[in-house]
Amino acid sequence: MSSIPSRAHKANAIRALSMDAVQKANSGHPGAPMGMADIAEVLWNDYLKHNPANPEWADRDRFVLSNGHGSMLLYSLLHLSGYDLPLEELKNFRQLHAKTPGHPEHGYAPGIETTTGPLGQGITNAVGMALAEKVLAAQFNRPGYELIDHRTYAFIGDGCLMEGISHEACSLAGTLGLGKLIVFYDDNGISIDGEVEGWFTDDTPKRFESYGWHVIPDIDGHDVTAIKAAIEKARTHTDKPSIICCKTVIGFGSPNKQGREECHGAPLGEDEIALVRETLDWPHAPFEIPEAIYAGWDARAKGEAQEDEWNDILADYREAFPELAAEFERRMGGELPADFPVKADAYIKQCQEQAQNIASRKASQNTLNAYGPVLPELLGGSADLAGSNLTLWSGSRAISAEDASGNYVYYGVREFGMSAIMNGIALHGGFVPYGATFLMFMEYARNAVRMAALMKQRAIFVYTHDSIGLGEDGPTHQPVEQLSALRSTPNLHTWRPCDATESAVSWKMAIARKKGPSTLVFSRQGLAPQSRSAAQLAQIEKGGYVLSDCDGTPAAIIIATGSEVALAMAAQEKLAGRKVRVVSMPCAEVFMEQDESYRESVLPSAVRARLAVEASHKDYWYKFVGFDGAIIGMQTFGESAPGAELMRYFGFTVDNVVEAVKKLL
Repeated sequence: MSSIPSRAHKANAIRALSMDAVQKANSGHPGAPMGMADIAEVLWNDYLKHNPANPEWADRDRFVLSNGHGSMLLYSLLHLSGYDLPLEELKNFRQLHAKTPGHPEHGYAPGIETTTGPLGQGITNAVGMALAEKVLAAQFNRPGYELIDHRTYAFIGDGCLMEGISHEACSLAGTLGLGKLIVFYDDNGISIDGEVEGWFTDDTPKRFESYGWHVIPDIDGHDVTAIKAAIEKARTHTDKPSIICCKTVIGFGSPNKQGREECHGAPLGEDEIALVRETLDWPHAPFEIPEAIYAGWDARAKGEAQEDEWNDILADYREAFPELAAEFERRMGGELPADFPVKADAYIKQCQEQAQNIASRKASQNTLNAYGPVLPELLGGSADLAGSNLTLWSGSRAISAEDASGNYVYYGVREFGMSAIMNGIALHGGFVPYGATFLMFMEYARNAVRMAALMKQRAIFVYTHDSIGLGEDGPTHQPVEQLSALRSTPNLHTWRPCDATESAVSWKMAIARKKGPSTLVFSRQGLAPQSRSAAQLAQIEKGGYVLSDCDGTPAAIIIATGSEVALAMAAQEKLAGRKVRVVSMPCAEVFMEQDESYRESVLPSAVRARLAVEASHKDYWYKFVGFDGAIIGMQTFGESAPGAELMRYFGFTVDNVVEAVKKLL
């Protein structure tokens, strides 16, 4: 090898590291990294704008490996180009606490833009990132000052395109004209079960043409000249996203396994790896990379120069537009306006004083009208239910392909796509995204909500029509088990407020929460306002608090959320003469984060007579009432009838609550 390595040798470094790491782990997917190495080499060495010394640089290009099972491709790229990902971490591939888990995990290694693995979500995150770039550029760029000007690149495979979410996201990306998004389709014709032509015969170029994408078909994914020409062409089309369809050979370089499913998700084996080394003219020992190849890959000097050039633009921008510059840096730093807490608290106090009897979905909209003018980073939307979710507020302006300076996305009927796009927006930075649908249709979006929690992203999932109380639409639209699923998700806060005041607090807490997503669950029907002292008002933020107490130690405690809090209060009044405490629990997860003394003050362990009341699946509440307590909840699906009638039919009545407490006593 000469002192200046060829492109083939640089690409072969990816192949060697990938097959060696998978072999050492005795687990993993060598095929995709070996097949896409040539494309990756061209993109990362010739086009990707990034600085390994500062992975958080605001104007870097974003790179997403949507086919995340090929994670060793990304780890190899990060290691070779100079990120803080030492060779030892590659040797520890798929081992406990390594920065190189089986699928890329955001927050483990520098340079990982998003967690991928569930196929189709990576490309959808990339759509969110490209959307964030377009909106941020429209909001902050000024003539002569291109402060925001970067691209989002994504690698996808056949599996990503088979997943329905890819249709949702890519369709919307075309409609919104996300011209800074460039996708490379790894068309290797292989999935786990073998040759995909038995179950995947889509005409992908025509599919993407119908979405309004710029399509570059029939590129040889191992021809450097063809790859470069395709990227150049894609970069000139800034009015629509581009897809470059690359025909590749999975496991390229493996004489006996390339092009076959055997190399998709299993080590090649020592004998085959020896043949690969011979075939690729790679005589080096496992994990050995010649210094010349490291030098050929090193992107640190180039990246530093690119960031320095951008810093000069930022400095000039600060001088010309000091307020805008401060706003941009605040938002990219994830900080809220300094006056937000004060204004939010003032509005919460106002809600308490007004004591309106309104649906919590309407209270949510009122809160957006109060908070929205203070928070230019809010980027909202709804999955074709804006008039029902009430996510539009007075300052909402729609984002379109022609004008991206607004703050509201009409996502269409794309619950899953919306949620994963929100994750991409949050990962990009500069925004606090919220998106809404009915609570029942959280099921479509479930895995994206889980991914937000896994990555601890500040995304706000708004769910209305929260129980059988929505009425006539029937059990297909009436959530029963969904709250339990949300509450059992690590890192996720689920708020179900009982009135306008708690609704305003839930929004404040979700917006202020830096590390983790929140779900805000709102009613269709009107909710009675509850009286509170100043101390009780402050305790709502603790997730659970004593809303109404008795004299002395309670003999029984009623725990309720949402619309059922009013039931608990009415039952307490009817039980006058008995020592009954009512606890409102708008967010059980936040309550459980409080110190033991506070939790004990709300739910004394000595009080065993506890009743939980919620028009949702009852099993979740055993953790609070124990086996000595009782629960009024759902164990079946709902029915189609007016909401009030359904509440009576399923036992959510004052008399039923009273009788349950009496039995406990």
